[in-house]
Amino acid sequence: MGKTLAEKIFDAHRVDNPFPDTHVLKLDRVFCHEITTPIAITDLMARGMDRVFDPTKIKAVIDHVTPAKDSKTAEQGKILRDWAKRNGIKDFFDVGKNGVCHAIFPEKGFVRPGYTVIMGDSHTCTHGAFGAFAAGVGTTDLEVGILKGVCAFHFPKTLKIVLNGELKPGVYAKDLILFIIKELTVNGATNMVIEFTGPVIDKMSMESRMTLCNMAIEAGGTCGVCYPDMTTVEYLWEYIKDEFASKEDALKEYSKWVSDADAEYEKVCEYDVSNLEPMVTFGYKPDQVKSVREMTGTPINQIYIGSCTNGRIEDLRIAASILKGKKISDDVRAIVSPATPAIYSKALKEGIIEIFQDAGFCVTNPTCGACLGMSNGVLASGESCASTTNRNFNGRMGKGGKVHLMSPATAAASAIEGKITNSEIYKG
Repeated sequence: MGKTLAEKIFDAHRVDNPFPDTHVLKLDRVFCHEITTPIAITDLMARGMDRVFDPTKIKAVIDHVTPAKDSKTAEQGKILRDWAKRNGIKDFFDVGKNGVCHAIFPEKGFVRPGYTVIMGDSHTCTHGAFGAFAAGVGTTDLEVGILKGVCAFHFPKTLKIVLNGELKPGVYAKDLILFIIKELTVNGATNMVIEFTGPVIDKMSMESRMTLCNMAIEAGGTCGVCYPDMTTVEYLWEYIKDEFASKEDALKEYSKWVSDADAEYEKVCEYDVSNLEPMVTFGYKPDQVKSVREMTGTPINQIYIGSCTNGRIEDLRIAASILKGKKISDDVRAIVSPATPAIYSKALKEGIIEIFQDAGFCVTNPTCGACLGMSNGVLASGESCASTTNRNFNGRMGKGGKVHLMSPATAAASAIEGKITNSEIYKG
């Protein structure tokens, strides 16, 4: 009997099986940020266990509120900063060097095919784009991971999504994942790994694959995964070139983390997305999705381009191509946050930052702040935001505010019109 990608990773990392459906896995990476990790650090200190299993396998960043907005967030940053120093954690990204966690960690080459990764953040599933098993966990599991380098999981069921056809110009990974979540519903993949496969995925960049996997949690998934291929190798090559004689050798090694042809799945869903339109959310759940065409003319107050979903250079290039030579509507305000310093630098060198500024955007430092309504773009009650983020829960970006999730292309076009609209790239 063949095995899925996730089953192969479990078999390679299992260190204990204390109960029939409890599998203790060795961890390759434990990621940390200043919102959830200080709670774990404080508890470990109180227990006299202020230590880490391996400082080279722990990566930490201050990203959710940066720079600190008040004394409380400053204290959270200090706890993480001091802990990293005490425990010799070299890969700690402080203010000025920091970026959105799920963008900067893969950018630094910290995620590889076949890895196990945990973090106290639900969108850790992003890293499955590399053919890894990556899951968000609670404080207790995070503490154990930091201390012992292991985490317990139920054996994964896998939902396979096969995507056929070819996306139309102006239709992107964000539109695709919104469509999939609409089809599955927010509970459709609960406690399952979502495996994204098919010709559409094969043609995608790593940035687009990360966008897909990032929102697996919004359908209830534990993790979203893509098969590692030459696109994966090319993205990682700067960091793995000393480990392999050639890219072909790297691909051969990583190919063992591809599901077997006779693997068994909990469910298989197959879609032809050739006629897919740009999509947008309309309510307060990620599965409340309509086409942009159906939502055209819906008024908005703010546009936000950024986050661990769509704050990468690919996203900024797409938005800039629409904004170039144009101005945003007088009826809206617009914010863009490149997800990492490296992305910001690229955008600066390519003239993208200038395009955003000329259009009327406020350009901020890399931060998660606006996405979860903590800083750098919080909504007032009754306001709505056209956003490239991943959640549209009631009040997500500010008490009483509403979020319409969409692609960077749709967000840029909507900024110009002052209301939800399709971009000129889409010719539906």
